[in-house]
Amino acid sequence: MLHLALQAIKTNKLFILDHHDTIMPYLRRINDNTTSKAYATRTILYLQNDDTLKPMAIELSLPHPDGDQLGAINKVYTPPPADHKEEGSLEEIIWQLAKAYVAVNDSGYHELISHFLHTHAVIEPFVIATNRQLSVVHPIFKLLHPHFRDTMNINALGRQVLINGGGLMEFTLYPAKYCMEFSSSLYKHWNFTEQALPQDLKKRGMAVPDPVSKHGLRLLIKDYPYAVDGLDIWSAIRNWVANYTSLYYKTDDAIRSDVELQTWWKELVEVGHADKRDEPWWPKMRNRDELIESCTTVIWIASALHAATNFGQYTYAGYMPNRPTISRRFMPEEGTLEFEEMRENPDRAFLRTITARLQTLLGISLIELLSTHSSDEFYLGQRDTAGWTAELEAAAAFERFGKALTEVEERIVERNGEENLRNRYGAVKIPYTLLFPTSEVGRTGKGIPNSITI
Repeated sequence: MLHLALQAIKTNKLFILDHHDTIMPYLRRINDNTTSKAYATRTILYLQNDDTLKPMAIELSLPHPDGDQLGAINKVYTPPPADHKEEGSLEEIIWQLAKAYVAVNDSGYHELISHFLHTHAVIEPFVIATNRQLSVVHPIFKLLHPHFRDTMNINALGRQVLINGGGLMEFTLYPAKYCMEFSSSLYKHWNFTEQALPQDLKKRGMAVPDPVSKHGLRLLIKDYPYAVDGLDIWSAIRNWVANYTSLYYKTDDAIRSDVELQTWWKELVEVGHADKRDEPWWPKMRNRDELIESCTTVIWIASALHAATNFGQYTYAGYMPNRPTISRRFMPEEGTLEFEEMRENPDRAFLRTITARLQTLLGISLIELLSTHSSDEFYLGQRDTAGWTAELEAAAAFERFGKALTEVEERIVERNGEENLRNRYGAVKIPYTLLFPTSEVGRTGKGIPNSITI
């Protein structure tokens, strides 16, 4: 058995969904001071021959009752064997509950970190510094301005009704009153350069450098829709940024001698992200490569990354048992009334464990709103002002960007038509369209707006 596990690790067949170390510091307070009863979790997944991931084991952890210095109390659950997997069996309901505890953690992490922190929150200093330090005729202002539209407005509204004390986030997610503290603590590990998609994929162990592969990366899971579509979008954005900035900065000296640009970057790093100002990973903004990579990353965060984390929320979480946000009691122990209830009526036991009715109603209403495109949306490759530039070469480069995105759309449609790519549909046959650049009005599960407007 050990030999097989080592072989799976060596051949990049094992993956981990790790919600242990990030949650454990808050778990005692969450379980003692809120109505949530949650675990820190680790999930081991095996990459099968059809490129789908199969969960093989789930570890549920609680703080040691005699103190954190004694570590954690862990229990591991595995899928029921084939002869005990019938619907309603005790082994199956225990496994379903174990997966629900993982989904609760993943829902909280998604909303508070992947969505709020890594898009809404971190982009705000870029909006402020750009408007404070770059004139409206500066080429970088013209490049980035469409990607900041309405972001400050929606963030201000969010602070009033969503992420405020006693707001909807605290009511519908398991960290409850610790939501913002949890999000803030994870900001300590934030790295701007790692939000570039290629760097993100490498950091998470989903890709390795490969100069002969497309985009210079080899995905360890070939059928990974977010990465495959995302790298096409990333490449289109980067080419557009490179073509545009090359019109105004012919040399690295032009970057260093641009006083507005240098003042903008200095404020962004030293004021906008002041507690990160001394991090060694910040680009120094001394050459064209740094400018191109930084602007590409900003546009990626404000457009495609936000689209991927936001507009599919209702599709995946609109049915609460598929994506619970709160667990209200621990895994039943043998010999208790809860265990007998789980044995006699597993559906009722499951529903009494996950998100309650009122929180479900409010939570689903919220993600339905968040997943809806407005009628005045402008999508990647579009501008809200026709005369945004008098430079014919800049306008031509932007037109090429739009055509490149149209080609990406065509490739996404083709990939979604390939039946062997099972991760693009899943068991319920919903195609992966979150990085399809354009969309109609409404809740479509596709479309990449220029900016964070919802």
